[in-house]
Amino acid sequence: MTPRAAGARGGVRTITSLQNERVKMIRALHMRKERRETGLFVAEGASLLLTARDAGWKPKIVVFLAGSATGGVARDLVHWAEAAGAECLEVSQAILAKLAAKENPQTMLAVFEQVWKPLPAPATVVGDGLWVGLEAVRDPGNLGTIIRTADAVGARGVALIGASVDAYSREAVRATMGSVFNVPLARASTGDGLAWVQRWRGDVVGAHPRASADFRAVAYRPPTLLLMGSEGPGLSPELSAVCTRLVRIPMPGRIDSLNLAVATALMLYEIRRGHL
Repeated sequence: MTPRAAGARGGVRTITSLQNERVKMIRALHMRKERRETGLFVAEGASLLLTARDAGWKPKIVVFLAGSATGGVARDLVHWAEAAGAECLEVSQAILAKLAAKENPQTMLAVFEQVWKPLPAPATVVGDGLWVGLEAVRDPGNLGTIIRTADAVGARGVALIGASVDAYSREAVRATMGSVFNVPLARASTGDGLAWVQRWRGDVVGAHPRASADFRAVAYRPPTLLLMGSEGPGLSPELSAVCTRLVRIPMPGRIDSLNLAVATALMLYEIRRGHL
């Protein structure tokens, strides 16, 4: 069974020109301004698309290398996209090279609508619920890795507070390894984020280098909100002040700070230690 011919609803269309409007539109999604205006983003690789499918997402456009979808996973993904009513575009290697990442290019990619959830009402986060609040994250690789780790430990979601890097940039999406389709994402201004934190009903845990408590020696009270500050400056004084607990990660070596994604992973696994 092969994908339906062009002209059928959700059928495959062959594109051979770099000047095609769809090609231009997808290329433009490299830019944050275009992603913000359209509400769209690109995910690359069959592995990420399989995760999206399994999580119930539906693509708007699927692009694949000519001749690569005659069988196996690629064919199944094209059929999934067709059933979802997506545009399916079969393209040449030259066009795919313009659309895919320069490093480790994939033979398939898709365009999706971004999904942003509202900050959860604190009263609705009960039991052992865990959220991660990230303040002014600057590195897309760090953000993507944190989303992936939040998925791994079963966190309920990740909230971006203040001016942060775009969670739907290609670099961030790639670093999530598909977890962007599993983990609810929310965003808020600094003021709205601060108000949300102040209403939290369980522990609000902040990682701070000058805290006295070792992060491994604390009995965390769920539901838990973990706050992590930006690379370099760390957690702001305003958010630090509303934490119910400030903890530190011991560093007896010569370095005085950890990569944000590594520090967040250590914190998340310790908070979730009794549930893993």
